[in-house]
Amino acid sequence: MLPQPIRERPGGGVAGGRLPFKRRVGGFAGQLVRGGEGAAFADTMSQMKTEDELILFEKEIKEFWTKFKSICGSEQINQVLGLRESCKESIKALSEKWSKKLKEGDLMVDKIQEYRNEIIRQNQLTEEKQDCLTEMNSKIKDEEEQKRALIDSIRELKEELTKKREIMSAKNKATKEKLERLSKSKELFEERLGLEIRRIHDEQLQFIFRCIDHQDPDKPYMFTLCINEQGDYEVTSSSPHLDCITELQVKVRETNNFAAFVANIRKAFTALSYK
Repeated sequence: MLPQPIRERPGGGVAGGRLPFKRRVGGFAGQLVRGGEGAAFADTMSQMKTEDELILFEKEIKEFWTKFKSICGSEQINQVLGLRESCKESIKALSEKWSKKLKEGDLMVDKIQEYRNEIIRQNQLTEEKQDCLTEMNSKIKDEEEQKRALIDSIRELKEELTKKREIMSAKNKATKEKLERLSKSKELFEERLGLEIRRIHDEQLQFIFRCIDHQDPDKPYMFTLCINEQGDYEVTSSSPHLDCITELQVKVRETNNFAAFVANIRKAFTALSYK
């Protein structure tokens, strides 16, 4: 149990038969002052009063602590002190634990920030790669369109080439047939018209007439003939020159009568020899 406070008795006394120190000293000082000792003495007494109060307060504290120990016992005091130390250790352990947690939290925040920065960087790289991929897809699309256009052009060229080959084949066939007809007519022309036919450069035929000039039967009268790209007969030269070659050439193209064409040229050479 705690010690009971000092109670003042009725009539100005206190329990224990002793006046409080403050009241006793204060009364004595008041008497001295009232007795006319002067202000200096009052100051000295006031200082003594303060010192005595401090001494009395320390004494009362010691008495209280002695009574407290006698009432509570040293064992309880030790328990209280042990609890205090235990609380201090618990608080210290908790402080260290939470300090560690805070450090771990700071590290975790740093890691999270690093992860966020890495995610931002990866997102930027992804966007850049996406832009590159979009550009590549656009290029591939353009190249595919160019490829399709090129394939279409190649197909058209092949078709055109095939048509040209067919046309050339037909022309070559017609030319071959005409040359064969000319070869078959060679002997006839040579016998009846005194004609010599020669094959010269660039697949041209040279027709040489003789026995035209009565004064000089061996004198040659000639013209050169070819088959042009259109498959028509075309006279490239004549010696001597005949003004009617163009007209005869048009006529043979219309009639396709080559024998008459050769005969008409011979007639023109003959008429020329009489001039």
